Amino acid sequence: MATVGLRRLRKAFGTVEVVHGVDLEIAEGEFVVLVGPSGCGKSTILRMVAGLEEVTSGEILIDGVAVNEKEPKDRDIAMVFQDYALYPHMSVAENMGFSLRYRGVAKPEIARRVQHAAEVLDIAHLLHRRPRELSGGQRQRVAMGRAIVRDPKVFLFDEPLSNLDAKLRVQMRTEIKRLRDRVRATTIYVTHDQVEAMTLADRIVVLRGGLIEQVGTPEEIYDSPASAFVAGFIGAPAMNLLPVVLAGGRVRLPDGSVLPLDRGPDGPALLGIRPESLTWLRPGEPAASEIAGRAAVVEPLGAETLVTIDVGGQPLHARVPPRTVRAAGEAVRLGLDPATLHLFAAEGGRRL
Repeated sequence: MATVGLRRLRKAFGTVEVVHGVDLEIAEGEFVVLVGPSGCGKSTILRMVAGLEEVTSGEILIDGVAVNEKEPKDRDIAMVFQDYALYPHMSVAENMGFSLRYRGVAKPEIARRVQHAAEVLDIAHLLHRRPRELSGGQRQRVAMGRAIVRDPKVFLFDEPLSNLDAKLRVQMRTEIKRLRDRVRATTIYVTHDQVEAMTLADRIVVLRGGLIEQVGTPEEIYDSPASAFVAGFIGAPAMNLLPVVLAGGRVRLPDGSVLPLDRGPDGPALLGIRPESLTWLRPGEPAASEIAGRAAVVEPLGAETLVTIDVGGQPLHARVPPRTVRAAGEAVRLGLDPATLHLFAAEGGRRL
């Protein structure tokens, strides 16, 4: 295991700068997830750590030693790619042991490491197969096994689950979580999927436009987003963000209705409401604070229903109990607790 430090890390492709002076410290054994939309710089940062992209300026430190000038093979890292990058003519065992054979490791030691990694990943029965004979999930396990056998200081994952279907992604998230508990190596994991980030990370790094927007535990990122961007990115469905006006301890919603809210400076703002913070109210049921409207979209999911109502031209998404709202056009009343609301600046979106 090792620490990883990024100091004022920048990357430009010609005149286009894609990473703008990133600073980040990753502790020994920590699992850090870089998350953000396409083009935010997360994969570029990972490739710079791996040595696959040249650093424009700044430093990358592994165990306190600058590795900018080191070749990828000399950085003691192992990388798992989204396309698996397996050799089609080799067996699973040969794929997993290839890097060790390239480094001159003795055959008995290669066999021992490959067998151990295969048992950890539950693919020992597949060691003699070729990649074309494997499912997508099995190929991803082989790619992870190839990284494990090297026993590196740092694991790097570049969107490893993006090529899998929804069911396999859930299964592989569980496998990576289990692997993380067995192999306590320092890990940097890149994804655009905020569910992966929330379920896997010790800490999440939210990136936007080549800059770090927020760093924190999954709970910190979810409960106290530093900006409207983070609030809108983390959560499924994402947090509702409504343009409002604060005045005298009250907040005026886009439809003209008013709610009590004794927080924040008077003036325009963005009101953040998690869909799960809204409570479905029965007809005639009293509530201290409520938002009412008609269902614009109803999405039954079995265990719950997602309903969208129109609030002065702004969509508001809520999670409600199953079969409480069945069709668009139905009247919907939603209760809310002011303590669960979030406020962000109308300009710039920083948390108020």
